[in-house]
Amino acid sequence: MSPFKWLPPFAAAAALTSPANAGPLTFQGALDRAVAEAPSLQATQLQVEAARASSRAAGALPDPKLSLGVEGFPVSGPFAGRPALEDFAAARIGFTQDVPNRARRRAAVAGADAAISEAEAKRLVEVRRVKVATALAWVDVAYAERRLAALDQVSASLTPLWAAQPSAVAAGRSRPAQALAPIQMRAGLEDRRSELAAGLARAKAELTRWTGEPAPMAAGAPPHYEIDPAALRSALETNPTVRAYASAVIRAQTDVDAARAAKRPDWGWEVAYERRDPRFGDMVSAGVTLSLPLFASTRQEPLLAARKADASRAYAEREDARRMLAAQLEADLADHVMHHGQWMRTLSAVLPAAQQRADLETASYGAGTASLSDVLDAMTAFAEAKLTALEREAMVMRDGARIVLTYGSDQ
Repeated sequence: MSPFKWLPPFAAAAALTSPANAGPLTFQGALDRAVAEAPSLQATQLQVEAARASSRAAGALPDPKLSLGVEGFPVSGPFAGRPALEDFAAARIGFTQDVPNRARRRAAVAGADAAISEAEAKRLVEVRRVKVATALAWVDVAYAERRLAALDQVSASLTPLWAAQPSAVAAGRSRPAQALAPIQMRAGLEDRRSELAAGLARAKAELTRWTGEPAPMAAGAPPHYEIDPAALRSALETNPTVRAYASAVIRAQTDVDAARAAKRPDWGWEVAYERRDPRFGDMVSAGVTLSLPLFASTRQEPLLAARKADASRAYAEREDARRMLAAQLEADLADHVMHHGQWMRTLSAVLPAAQQRADLETASYGAGTASLSDVLDAMTAFAEAKLTALEREAMVMRDGARIVLTYGSDQ
C-alpha cells in the first residue's frame, strides 16, 4: 500500500480538529484559482496574443508610397514663375511599391511563427512555475495547521503534569530544582508554537499571492502523486522549458535566413500621372527599381555571421537547459527517496519508541520508580516525535507535488 494513502492516527486526529477543514481552498481548487488569476500568467497570455497579432503582418509588402510634385517648373528665363506658359511644366502624382525578395518574406513569416511558439512555451513554463509555487504553499498551510493542532493537543495533555510538579516537590517525591523543569518545557513548547504560527502566516501569505484569497485555509486531503522516474525522464524532451529554448533556436535560424536573404536583390515599381497644359496632353510614366547588394563583404556578410553566432548560442543554451533540467530531476528524485525513507523510519521506529517510552515512564511513575520529570521528558519527546513525523510527511508531499508538476507530462 502506498504511504501517501495512509496517515498515522495522530495526524488524522489533527486533521479533524484543524481549522483547515473550515477553509475554502482544496488543493486542486487552489491550483485552478492560481492559473486563472495569477498576474504573471495574464502577462504571458498577453505576450502570446501580441505575438499572434504581429504574425498577421509578417511577410506582407511594405506600405506603398504616394508622391506629389511639380515637374518642369520654370525658375529663370522669359517664363520664370509662370508654368502655364512653359511647354514642359506638369503636376505629377505617383505611387511607389517596394517588394522585398521572396526569401526575405518567407523568413519573416517563419520568424513570426517561431515567436508565437516561443511565447506559448514561455507561458507553459510560467503555468508550471505558478502551479508548483501554489502547490507548495498549500501543502505548507495544510501541514502547519496540522502541526499546530497536534502541538495544542500535546500541550493540553501535559498541563495536568506541569501543575502536579509543585505538589510532588512538596511531598518530597521530587527535588526542588526539578520544579523548574516544567517551566522550561512549557517555554520550549510555546517557542515551538510561535515558530509554527509564523510559518503558517508565511505560507498563507504565499498562497494569497498566487490565489488572491485574502485569508486562505487548506481544505480536503493532501495531494497524492505517484512518482515514476522513467516516465518523468522521458517527458523531459517535451518539457515547456526545453520547448521554449527549442523555439528560440528556430527563431534564431529564421534570423539567419533573413540575413542570408538580404544578399539577394529587392525590387519595386512606380507609376506616375502627369497633368500638363491641354495643348500638349497628359502623360503617364512607369518604372522598376532594383537594389544592388554589391558590397556584401562589408554589409550583408558581417550581419549574416552575427546571426549565425546567435543561432549557435541558441543551440548551446537549449542543450544547457536540457542538461540542467535532467540534473535537477535526478537531484529531486534523490531527495524524495531520502525524505520518504526518513518519514517511514519516523513512523515505524522513532514514533513508536517515543510512545512506548512515554507509556513506560508513566507506568514507572505510578509504581514510584520514576519521577514526574522523567514522565515530562518522555511526553515532550513524544510530542517532538509527532511533530517530526508531520514535518517529514509534509516534505514528502512537497516533493511529490514539485516533481510531478515541474517535470511531468502535461497529459
